Amino acid sequence: MIHFQDFYKKDKIRYSFEIFPPKEPTGIDPLFQALRELSIFDPAFVSVTYGAGGSTRQWTRDLALRIHRELKQTTAFHFTCVGSSKKQIHDYVTRLKEEGLNLVVALRGDPPQGIKNFVPSPDGFQYASELVAYLKEINGFSMAVAGYPEGHIEAKNKEEDLMHLKEKVSAGADIIITQLFFDNKDFFNFVNRARAIGIQAPIIPGIMPILSLKQIEKITSLCGAKIPWHLHEELKKNQENTEAMKEIGVQHALRQCRELVKNKVPGIHFYILNRSASTLSILESLHRSS
Repeated sequence: MIHFQDFYKKDKIRYSFEIFPPKEPTGIDPLFQALRELSIFDPAFVSVTYGAGGSTRQWTRDLALRIHRELKQTTAFHFTCVGSSKKQIHDYVTRLKEEGLNLVVALRGDPPQGIKNFVPSPDGFQYASELVAYLKEINGFSMAVAGYPEGHIEAKNKEEDLMHLKEKVSAGADIIITQLFFDNKDFFNFVNRARAIGIQAPIIPGIMPILSLKQIEKITSLCGAKIPWHLHEELKKNQENTEAMKEIGVQHALRQCRELVKNKVPGIHFYILNRSASTLSILESLHRSS
């Protein structure tokens, strides 16, 4: 059985990539081409998300299996507490395990669109820590959970959020993958605070190369991450120039990654938004300078 921690035991930084199921079938071929191009960097795994409210759960399963079988890449499937009873969770993940997938990114998840507050399903779970504990009971899974360098948007403060993270790790999570961030100080501070309260699991920084101002403003408004003032201003000055914005995103992410590598992070998890060009450029630059 594959364990997340196995990827980070060697003295070599490992990269991983997060994708989402395309809304239309026409998005599959470009996505697979992107993953083929990125495969030269020997990714630890590819994680496959699904929509709010579990809206693409079956599609996530099918896509994760297809990547696993056709591209021969290790895949991790996202699973949330949304919209499932314990029996439904048991049946779904057991089938995935039988099909050869045992890496789970376990999350509470977001409520369906239009619903403000998270409400657990009958005989379901309220918190990601409960989902992790349940999957641990079922056995046969290795789990990653989310960490929030700037604090979860619903948490009262960073201290409360960090205690929730400790609960998830104590319940059986093997690694922590962070939400995107654009200031490495937030990440390093987060790691120090986590270690200070006894969290010892590997913490993998999540990096998202910016593709457009409008897109990243929407993403950060939903997740609570901040865009540094100087970066925001640079993007605004170039918002009519798509290629210039992409290059600004690449260069900022590259500076982040170089500092992260210098500080010996165990890996970097790229949110690639189903495209390869920016992440390829970053990784090629990192390897040229290593």
